[in-house]
Amino acid sequence: MQINISSKHVDITSSIEEYVLKKAERLPRYFDRIEAVDIVIDKTHDDHEVEIICNIEHSDPIIARAELQDMYACIDLSMDRAVRQLTDHKSRLRDRKHNPGN
Repeated sequence: MQINISSKHVDITSSIEEYVLKKAERLPRYFDRIEAVDIVIDKTHDDHEVEIICNIEHSDPIIARAELQDMYACIDLSMDRAVRQLTDHKSRLRDRKHNPGN
């Protein structure tokens, strides 16, 4: 899985980059068909915005966003939203496979 971190209007320190990488490396635990993860960290007027885009093979990408004043809390919230979407996607695939139509 490839992880890309980019920023807009803010400099990413090494501690933030390590924190984001540590969190992003856990995503395949929830869904194993992730090809790449793009993480965009942006600074608006007062808040930080984190957008996580998970590119999944044979599916549309999963996009999770969060906007908070604290950057670390924003990263945590967006990762939690991505995890929830990944587990929902996995359960939808599993249910579709085990519950055939008429």
